Amino acid sequence: MRRNRNVKIVATLGPASDDYEMIRALFEAGADVFRLNMSHGTHDEIRKRHEIIRQIEKDLDSPIAILADLQGPKLRVGVFARDAEELEVGKPFRLDLDKAKGDAHRVQLPHPEIFEVLEPGSHLLVNDGKIRLKVEKCGKDFADCTVVVGGRISNRKGVNVPDVVLPLAALSDKDRKDLEFACELGVDWLAISFVQRPADVEETRTLARGRAAILSKIEKPAAVMAFDDILKVSDGIMVARGDLGVELPVQNVPPIQKRLIRACRTAGKPVIVATQMLESMIESPMPTRAEVSDVATAIYEGTDAVMLSAESAAGAFPVEAVRTMHNVAEEVETDPIYRDIIEAARNVDRKSVADGIVSAAREIAETASIKAICCFTQSGTTALRAARERPRVPIIALTPLVGTARRLCLSWGVNCFHTAAVERFKMAVVAAAHAARLGGYATAKDQIVVTAGVPFNVPGTTNILRVAPCDEKLIFSSDPG
Repeated sequence: MRRNRNVKIVATLGPASDDYEMIRALFEAGADVFRLNMSHGTHDEIRKRHEIIRQIEKDLDSPIAILADLQGPKLRVGVFARDAEELEVGKPFRLDLDKAKGDAHRVQLPHPEIFEVLEPGSHLLVNDGKIRLKVEKCGKDFADCTVVVGGRISNRKGVNVPDVVLPLAALSDKDRKDLEFACELGVDWLAISFVQRPADVEETRTLARGRAAILSKIEKPAAVMAFDDILKVSDGIMVARGDLGVELPVQNVPPIQKRLIRACRTAGKPVIVATQMLESMIESPMPTRAEVSDVATAIYEGTDAVMLSAESAAGAFPVEAVRTMHNVAEEVETDPIYRDIIEAARNVDRKSVADGIVSAAREIAETASIKAICCFTQSGTTALRAARERPRVPIIALTPLVGTARRLCLSWGVNCFHTAAVERFKMAVVAAAHAARLGGYATAKDQIVVTAGVPFNVPGTTNILRVAPCDEKLIFSSDPG
């Protein structure tokens, strides 16, 4: 199903998008990837959504990517005797391990690992940062704090600790069970929450055993500090601006977003911008102008994908939210300034024959009257290299592996076709020409660029480039190979 845009749309499924008709409507409105949020819903509910997506994929004969988003460890305060209290600025407040119900002076924080690393001067944020506490004195089982920003604190509100690296693994016991469940289902991407260090990603990769690609959510200051190393061991990145905006000053988030997008593009790895992109559309059929501008900014920056969360999972207007994102993307990508920005930010470190082949494919396509760049790929690496170049013409990825086709649905500008394996380059050109015509990218009178590797069906062997006609008769009459 051809989109007239390059950026991809990730739509989260939930109670508002839980049946065949709605999920298909979301796909037809523009969703390319469906996110299954493991924080919400039972395994049976998630399995049902997965089955529906795969049925839609079969019915429409179009690869669809599924991303399972693991919850990560949740840090929360205990409960209060009166369910809630008002904390006043400047007053003392204690957090400790005592299981007794809390009051206006103290409450349990049942996470001894936090007390292990706290220091005087550290800050604790409660309820998405609405309450801020500064640690004055602390020990192995307590932290005496001063209320810096007051407000209402109630049972089991979340706690963020932005100033320290916590001695916690990114995967809780629940996450490990969810990971195995999701991999057995056959999801294409696993998103990891609470990433602080490369080891968190490597642990997830070990458990996944190649069954899904690994996407790291950048939502903690420690992850920003270690980003280069995290990127090296990740298959993709999510700029999770929700928690990032809680744990860091909000004005820090836009430049971090821009920096992370650029680093991912240089590395040739897909990046998603997420959180509150069209938040008002949870309740309104129309977004705010600021939200539209936010989505457009991410697209101008060159992100691979933009994501809807509650807008499509629990909102009143899920289809409208996807369609709005689709329309914004189409409008931005037809702006001449968009191409100027994208091409000015092209910073590719070419080190291999495959890099040179893909770069040459882009230059030829943009110099001559070429309609598409067609990449034969096993692992998806060649298509990712092509996406990194951000060419002016469509990228068609052809692969005999359905898992590769699905994973590439997340990458900028990549249009995926699941094809039969080929053994000769002539047949690869025929298959590419057929896909280009079938998808409406070219006619029999047009030309395409085809890249492939010999020997075929071996990852990492891209070494051939050819400009070919889209007419199969011309291909057979002009190619002695």
